[in-house]
Amino acid sequence: MIQQRLKNGFLLILALGLMGWTGFFPGAKAFAEEKGIKILTLEEARRIALEKNKDVQKAREYRSLLEGKYVEERAAALPQLQATGNIYRNRDESQRAFAQGLFPLQSETRSLEVSLSQALYTFGQVGAAMRAAKVGLATADDQLKIFQQAAIRDVSSAFYDILLARELYTLAVQTLEQKIRHLDEAQRKYAAGIATEYDVLAAQVAVENARPEVIRKENLIRTSREKFRFLLGLEGQEVDVKGTIEPPFVPYPQYEEAVQTAWKNRPELSDQHKRVEIARELVKIYDAGDKPRLDLKASYGWRELILGADKGDGQAWTAGLFLSFPFFDGMRSSGKVAQAKSDVATLKIEEAKLKDSISLQVRDAVNACREAGEIVKALAGTVKQAERLLFMAEKGYEYGVKTKLDVDDAELNLTQAKGNMVRARRDYLVALVTFDWVKGTLGEKTAQEGDLKGEGLVNSKIF
Repeated sequence: MIQQRLKNGFLLILALGLMGWTGFFPGAKAFAEEKGIKILTLEEARRIALEKNKDVQKAREYRSLLEGKYVEERAAALPQLQATGNIYRNRDESQRAFAQGLFPLQSETRSLEVSLSQALYTFGQVGAAMRAAKVGLATADDQLKIFQQAAIRDVSSAFYDILLARELYTLAVQTLEQKIRHLDEAQRKYAAGIATEYDVLAAQVAVENARPEVIRKENLIRTSREKFRFLLGLEGQEVDVKGTIEPPFVPYPQYEEAVQTAWKNRPELSDQHKRVEIARELVKIYDAGDKPRLDLKASYGWRELILGADKGDGQAWTAGLFLSFPFFDGMRSSGKVAQAKSDVATLKIEEAKLKDSISLQVRDAVNACREAGEIVKALAGTVKQAERLLFMAEKGYEYGVKTKLDVDDAELNLTQAKGNMVRARRDYLVALVTFDWVKGTLGEKTAQEGDLKGEGLVNSKIF
């Protein structure tokens, strides 16, 4: 019976290794690679996300869209050239009574020409449109940075979630093994006549109740890995991670310095500021709707005229300046200007609101870092104390000075202590990632003391 229990425990540990526990099993990585599972460090995962993440790819396509928009608006300031050719035949029988044979009733004209149209003065309309399009093109960079930082934040959190799921799976396996040992001990005592059948049955029930938690945590690893793959943007490729969930302790961030950095670096603020600039240019565009406009139009080509049996051909050209002044358009332009000015005021209010929101995000991120860090420190010695307590309870139960209830309490305390510790470490790492994201510096490599190295939080320059 004891051998069978140990065999079950060994199979559980083996299954754990096959699921990608590369940090604990040296050969697991090679095995996973043979099976087509891509093993990633955090920095590798971030690089892949910046290339493959679907939101990042959409942001790059958005830039292409704005580049086309800029080219479209710039076209209004450039000469418009057009080549035309036509053959035109005309016959008017109503002229017969007047012509009296003096000139033919039918004529034919053939021409081939190139025409030019160039806006000379538009009361600032064309220039404003070009500036608005250029600023709009710059917003694409902000949008790309927004999605890049969000991708890094989400991928980092998913990376740590996998590590957390592994730790919880380990705790579940250890708890099951502990229950199996208690069952073996109860059976040994029952055989020796110092335990009852009730003790054995209770230990068996405890073992069976511990198995579902192992299954749940095993499935948690699978779902965490699948979410990680989704965020990376990989298709048809299984992924796993390599690393530890050991956070470094750095000085807690200060709100005043962090909020100034956020106001300077957050791409959302930069994007909103550019939208205000675009709205101001739109005011100028609409304001020019009822103002004078001057255009140059010219054409040059060849023309042939056929009148009956006579015909002639030669060069033909035209050139002229055209002034248009829609001095009254039913107040349409004034209405558009009023709307555009309201848009400017609204965007300014939204910019101020966004700035306040970022300040609140910074405050929450600072508090989250401090809270998670303090929890990790508070739990630092709890696990060792709980392990010693369980050891003492098991020995006491073995010698008959402790009850089964004492052992169960000690086991529960140890499981909770370990679970709380790994969750606190994960929360602290995620809090540091979120803090960098809130500041707008996530992904930018810095030389400040406290950057995370190795397989923890690694800042890399991406912009």
